[in-house]
Amino acid sequence: MRSIRQPGAASAERIQWVEARGRAFTFTLEAGVPLLEAARRGFAAEGFASGVLNFGRGTLGPFAYVMPALSKTGENAAFYSETFRPKGVTRTKLGSMTLGMRDGAPFFHCHGLWTEADGRPSGGHMLPDETVVAEPFELEAFGIDGAMFTAEPDPETNFKLFGPVVTASGAARTSSRAFALRLRPNQDFAFCLEAFCREQGISRAKIHGGVGSTIGARFTHGGVTEPFATELAITAGSIAPGDSGALEAALEIALIDYTGGIAEGRLIRGDNPVLMTMELVLEALG
Repeated sequence: MRSIRQPGAASAERIQWVEARGRAFTFTLEAGVPLLEAARRGFAAEGFASGVLNFGRGTLGPFAYVMPALSKTGENAAFYSETFRPKGVTRTKLGSMTLGMRDGAPFFHCHGLWTEADGRPSGGHMLPDETVVAEPFELEAFGIDGAMFTAEPDPETNFKLFGPVVTASGAARTSSRAFALRLRPNQDFAFCLEAFCREQGISRAKIHGGVGSTIGARFTHGGVTEPFATELAITAGSIAPGDSGALEAALEIALIDYTGGIAEGRLIRGDNPVLMTMELVLEALG
């Protein structure tokens, strides 16, 4: 399997996880409000401080983002590009977000694909402090109670990354058993989730959110992304018994690589290792 050497030693714990309770809901982002604050308000209205969300078509402006890039210093296996600030209104095609805390304040990690005002398709990593909702748009969210995605230094990758930590349960109404996860580098995305579900006695699960990166990508439709550094959003995902009765993860994703290549489709199980991280919530359905 493909692998990328990270600057730090690998942690023995390859999945950082917290069991929690959660609930799916929808809300509309307010226009004229920074994307981070609009997302925070939507979660807070339902009693949550952390969780994940997915969105389709929406409008952003002002807007700022970075793309994956090669590391210039060698201090990280890959890094970020310079900041892009396209003029006018950017129209999103899809995206996925993790909402949590960094340095004691709300923060998000968000990847997506979009079309800029001049018609150029692009994608990458949205910057929370420079991105504003231009027009209201609806999205699908999943709030977690009893866990919080918190950005902490990660010695293995030499980045400050979101991972779930235990928090006190609040007053939010919940409906499901849920697991907040962060997958660490150099393990296959699908196999990792399948093994986790087996260990937890989960026979069926739905994936909510999903922000991270893989070492390139191999798709069931035959497509291949060779450049190793990507920014990825999960567009749909589930874990359920396959034809053999064994658990199989179906992972639909969209990504942009460091050369600007865009790809979408279902990942091949067993041939898509994590590059830096993968954050998501698993809702246990059985």
